[in-house]
This record gives sequence, C-alpha cells and structure tokens, in this order.
Amino acid sequence: MSAKTGKILIVDDNAGIRRTLEILLPMHFASVKAIPSPANLVSSLEQFRPDVVLLDMNFSASINTGGEGLYWVSEIKKMMPSVEVVLFTAYADIQLAVEGMKRGAFDFIVKPWENDKLIETLTAARDKARKAGSQAGDFSAALRSGRNDNGATEGQAGESQMFWGSSKAMAAIRKTVEKTAPTDATVLITGENGTGKDVLAHQIHALSLRSGKPMVAVDAGAITETLFESELFGHVKGAFTDAHTDHAGKFEQADGGTLFLDEIGNIPLHLQAKLLRAIQSRSIVPVGGTTATPVNIRLICATNMDLERLVRQGRFREDLYYRINTVHIALPPLRERPEDIVPLAQRFIGQFAGKYHRPITGLDDSAAKALEGGRWSGNIRELQNCIEKAVILSDGNVLTAKDLDISAHVIPGTSPAIPGEAEEAMVREAILRCNGNISAAAKMLGVSRPTLYAKMKKYGL
Repeated sequence: MSAKTGKILIVDDNAGIRRTLEILLPMHFASVKAIPSPANLVSSLEQFRPDVVLLDMNFSASINTGGEGLYWVSEIKKMMPSVEVVLFTAYADIQLAVEGMKRGAFDFIVKPWENDKLIETLTAARDKARKAGSQAGDFSAALRSGRNDNGATEGQAGESQMFWGSSKAMAAIRKTVEKTAPTDATVLITGENGTGKDVLAHQIHALSLRSGKPMVAVDAGAITETLFESELFGHVKGAFTDAHTDHAGKFEQADGGTLFLDEIGNIPLHLQAKLLRAIQSRSIVPVGGTTATPVNIRLICATNMDLERLVRQGRFREDLYYRINTVHIALPPLRERPEDIVPLAQRFIGQFAGKYHRPITGLDDSAAKALEGGRWSGNIRELQNCIEKAVILSDGNVLTAKDLDISAHVIPGTSPAIPGEAEEAMVREAILRCNGNISAAAKMLGVSRPTLYAKMKKYGL
C-alpha cells in the first residue's frame, strides 16, 4: 500500500458531516482538518497549508444568500492559486456549484455522497494541486517576498492581502492592476484614509517583474524638511554634524525594486522640484556628494489629497503631477462598495478569532445590517478596528449588533467627505473628539503622529 499523501481542509457547519469525514478521509490522505465555518478559513489556509479545500456551499451565518461558497471559492483561488477547491452541495444547489467551477473550483460533490466518488474526486484534486504547487508558489508567498515593512502606513499592510470584493469599481481596478503590474509604469493611487492604498501598492509590486527585489515604502508626509534630501537621496560621511558614515537613501535602497511614496501630497512645494529632478533623471546626488548615482526604480505614489486641486491652487507642481500620474487608480471609499462590508468583516473575524483564540464563527443578521448601515469614514481600517474590538470583547460565538457598537462609527449630521477637500475639518474634528490627545487623534485618522503633526502645522492648528 502506497504512503498516504495530501492535506484536506473541510469547511462545513454540520457537525455530523465533519465527524464522518474526519473518520473516512484519514484512511486515504496524510492530514485532515475540519472547521465549522469560513470565519477561520484565512488563518487555517495559512497555518494548515492544504492541498484541497472541501467547501460547503451554504452556512448558517450566510454572507451571500445561497452562495457564500461562491465568494470563498474566489477568495481561496486569489490567495493560493495552487490549492484546489471541491464544493460540497445539495441537489438544489447544483447550478450554484457549476457557477463555482467557473470561478475556479475543481469539481463538486452532491450530498449525500458516495464514498468512492468523494475519494476519487479529492484524490484527483490533490494530484493537480501538488503538481501546481511544485511548479510555482502561491500568491501569498509572492506577496510576502515583495513586502518591506519599513514605513508601511496603511493599516492593512503586512496583515492581509488585497481584498477585491465583488463591486464593479473594484473589478475594474483589478483589471487595471493586472495590466499595469508587469510594466514599469509609474502609478498614482488616490483614496481616503483607510481604503488600502499601501496594500494595493504592495500588490502591484508583488505582481511585477521586480517582485524579487525590495519594495521600500516612505511616508513622505512624516519626513521633516531638514531631513528630506538625506532620507530620500542619502548622504556621505561628513555631510553634516551627525553624518558619521555614508548613508544610502530610500531611492538607492529601492534600486532594482519599487519605491512607494505615500502621502506625496504633503511634500512642501520647494522640495517637490528636487524630487522631480530625481524622478526625471533616475539618478540621485547624496547630500554632501558631488557624483550622481543612477537608480533603477519603479515608482508608486499615493495620497488622500486632490492633487489636481492642489495644482490649480499652486501648491503642487503640475510637471511633478503629470510625471507621477502615468496610471491613476482611485480606490473607492467603503460606503461606495457596501456589498463588500460584510465579507470584509467576515474575513477580519477569521483573522482576529485566530489571533486571540476566540470561538467567534461569524455575524448574526442584526450585526450584518448594522455593519451595512455604518458610515465608515475611516473605511477598511476603521471596520478592521471595529471587528477586532468586538472579537476581543464578545461573550458569544457569533457577533451581534450590540457587540459591534456601530453607534461609535456613525457621526450624526455629517455627510461623506470628498478626499482631500475636507482634510482640515477632519483633523480639527479628530483633535476635538480626542480632547487634544495627538496619539488618539492620529489613530482615529489612521495616520502616524508625525504625519498628524505635519497636517496640524499645514493648517495652523
């Protein structure tokens, strides 16, 4: 008898089915794990690293009525393309299962199942997965290899992969990314705080031909004017009092890879000319140096400000704007993609239930409705913080509207802000609501303390 191989992950809310499969499948496969819902699916994928996921089509805490399985098929294939998904379905759901195969599922099994058919299907899926896995790593590995945690500024960076969701706006952005990522085109990413600008930047790098090289992220709004040139272009020994050794700047550190300039709208006008010169010439002169050093970088920039308005006001150089705006990607705020709120929340539940060892499996109907009614001015980051707190404090196995305390995420009498145009008002509001506590205000706004100080200086606060 040949040695058993393959790892099977079962996701089914029926305890009887899980127990049966936990007895049957170990006779044919090396390792079997069963979980009751997709709430812990993301963490289980990362920790268990299955070859095949046997996925139920419907769960008691349904995200998409009759089709939660379709959502998770897409998510699994995005995260780990080499993992095969076999759908577990009832007769009434066969049409949904066929749709699941169009989305990347390997096959489907109808309940009640025949053992021989089930084993045959899972074995074929395992063989395909192991063959694909030996030829290429999964997407999450590619993302990790392209990460550089130094200077990551959006809350999701390094914590989760890009969440595309099901909205038309995000589908269009995904197509743009797939076409743009393999090129060296300069990309400008705009959007409100918390929309995932840096996560998208990391995704573009991970899908680029530079993914094996470093991605260096810089919060441009947090660099003081006196250190701007030294941070970006480096300095030579003796250039100033504390320059005891040569120092490579961010441009040189990113040589061969990607340079990500976040908060680019906060760079003072007189420093923009120096940045433009380096971008145009693809070379830098360190502070105190005399020789230009060529740098080979792919540039990605991001801002929550309206750069076109700043250009009209004379606060941002028009030539720099056009230089960084070869491809413009505008990430929509969460309130404009409400269909993605509950799936995102479910994903965060899985992440934090695993992190804090909490038995949370999902959301009840009241929680789902409350989430969809929230304003989420802090977008994905605010939603993430809300779910993390609820997972920690909840006493039950399913989050309720009471656990979420959505009232804290709705500001009475306000309307959705236009990116950039309401920034000063948002900064003032955050400082007032936090009683002058800068750390708390920075957290509320989703920026670093130095960035908030820069904004306060900018608006004379």
